[in-house]
Amino acid sequence: MLMPRRPQSGASLIELMIGLVILAIVLSFGVPVFGTWIANTRIRAAAEAIYNGIQLARAEAVRRNNSVQVAFGAGASTWTASVANTGEIVQERSAEEGSSNTAITFSPGGASTLTFNALGRVAANLDGSPAITEVKIDSTSVSAADSRELCVMVSTAGVARLCDPQLATTDPRGCLPAVPAGCL
Repeated sequence: MLMPRRPQSGASLIELMIGLVILAIVLSFGVPVFGTWIANTRIRAAAEAIYNGIQLARAEAVRRNNSVQVAFGAGASTWTASVANTGEIVQERSAEEGSSNTAITFSPGGASTLTFNALGRVAANLDGSPAITEVKIDSTSVSAADSRELCVMVSTAGVARLCDPQLATTDPRGCLPAVPAGCL
């Protein structure tokens, strides 16, 4: 007696191979974009950390009614905010906090410290070095066309601003024409 045939359950080997080929094609388009997104997120993290360090130093200078400086380390994404006269550390940030593979440059060249007086304005650094006026943050892991460079600018009044030089000057997030030419 012949047994009735049961319907097949599951997928055949050919169907699995077709599914894997489709998955590989989709991933080949998505992985480069994901890498660019990660690099831009690291740029944003480094820029916000630098901006927050500058804001913290300014606020502490006003709060303590004393000069406070923010000094950037060799990795540039490391910073230390301290009371200028006593050296008392207010806060520190290490480079391992989400901003690897970033290239950070300061203007003017050779500047690595920014000092705020008791009124929150930019003051002369104790060591005589030039005060930071602009910080550029870019990625070292993706091409310049794919990365979103960000700038942190500090006016002589002590006001720090985080801006995107790739946006139009009419956009509030973009760098204004009145800022130093290096970020435009």
